[in-house]
Amino acid sequence: MKTTIYTYKFILSIALLLFISSCGKDWLDIKPKGRFTEEEMPTGSLEGQVFAAYAGLRSEGTSGLPYVVLHNIRSDDASLGSNSGDNAAAGPIFDEFNYPLDYWLVNNYWTGHYNLINLANNVLATADSIDNPTEGTLANIGEVKFLRAWAYFNMVRTFGEIPLINFKITDQASANIPKSSINDIYRQIDEDLADAVAYLPETWPSHPGRITRGAALAVQTKTFMARKRYSEGLASAMQIINSGIYDLSVPYNMIFREESENSKESIFEIQALFDGVQNFGVTYAGRQGVRGSGAWDLGWGWNVPNQRLLDAFETDDPRKDVTVLYSGQRNEPYGEVLPDNLPRDYWNKKVYTNPTLRSRYGSRFGEWFNVRIIRYADIVLLAAEAANEVGGAANTDLALDLLERVRVRARGGNTTILPAISTRDQVALRNAIRHERQVELGMENERFYDLIRWDIDVQTMRDAGHSNYQLKHRFFPIPQPEIDKSAGILVQNPDYS
Repeated sequence: MKTTIYTYKFILSIALLLFISSCGKDWLDIKPKGRFTEEEMPTGSLEGQVFAAYAGLRSEGTSGLPYVVLHNIRSDDASLGSNSGDNAAAGPIFDEFNYPLDYWLVNNYWTGHYNLINLANNVLATADSIDNPTEGTLANIGEVKFLRAWAYFNMVRTFGEIPLINFKITDQASANIPKSSINDIYRQIDEDLADAVAYLPETWPSHPGRITRGAALAVQTKTFMARKRYSEGLASAMQIINSGIYDLSVPYNMIFREESENSKESIFEIQALFDGVQNFGVTYAGRQGVRGSGAWDLGWGWNVPNQRLLDAFETDDPRKDVTVLYSGQRNEPYGEVLPDNLPRDYWNKKVYTNPTLRSRYGSRFGEWFNVRIIRYADIVLLAAEAANEVGGAANTDLALDLLERVRVRARGGNTTILPAISTRDQVALRNAIRHERQVELGMENERFYDLIRWDIDVQTMRDAGHSNYQLKHRFFPIPQPEIDKSAGILVQNPDYS
């Protein structure tokens, strides 16, 4: 399996090289009026162009520190971390919610996602010229429609109203358009995901890691749940569960190890390739790795669990020590003892890399480490939540069953811990499912947006000591450089103008 995955990653890397070499200048350096102008797509098969679009997932803005900051550090149970210097500069922004109009991480998030959208649009423009598309061509269309939908889902949750660019850009003026409503953005997401669900295969036997129908259904589920469309969210999630393709058979303490990449637990995972020679890796692990010195300089040290997350775990829940890496203690599975003089007591263990691979690849920063974006347990818990919200005896039974499946795996065979949830009271069961999401998915970029869709973000943040947090902080201001480049076309979000 690993050999096949490695071969697929190599194909993606070659496709990216061909894509870049065919362009007159570096695609990522193009910065017109807030978005991107057209570059001629390379000649060759549509699939080759699709592989090049996948490369947009590996950008700093889509899978590096900007993604982590906006999706997880803003939550109640994580903190910025790093060292005193970074905290002085960025702590007031992401821990205290004093959002600036111009900050490099947020700017990169914006441009990284619009780059991915633009790559998808270019492939779709090419596909539109193909008569009588084959099943393979339709699958390629499904892949890039998924990429566009995922990018827009991130953007609409982060900024609210944004420009809707669903066409190939032919000049700078065509890219410079006003914002669209949140409803219009979601309408485009719904259309793209409906096509992705229809066109994508259930699996890619020769290419693990490519986008599947299950991935499209998973993002579809998340978009429905974000809008409290619980019946549709339940139906979409149950298609994934009933497919039999995914399961909870991977032990919890194995999910985040390199040998478990693209496992039965993984629905959507960004692929990384780095072996010390080829570098098509991602910065996700390195941006969060332990910030020490020498052998313990594993990264920048951003995004650390705080005491609120540690306290959320039930007594003896094994998931706690899979989620948290402790300074000054011996940490499994590798038996490494972290120094006791590190700048933080806790670190994100879900990006903890294998020391053997650090040595083999000549790097401490985990560029080879895949990014788990959507896990099967996430969808199982969303299905449980949706069933409970829809209500009725049968749905309560279903919610309890799905919740118990996750807790059974978490117990790891120890029946004396994590007792089964038996309440049939809707409010009590709702709270139990919400608690399970916090501990099952701790440090996995879900918590902040969960709090928002549950409409408990303001109270939760204030209970956690974030007295500055207000409803407006659900959305970040549009980066000021994008406003400036638009010459008045792009208008700032009302709470920041």
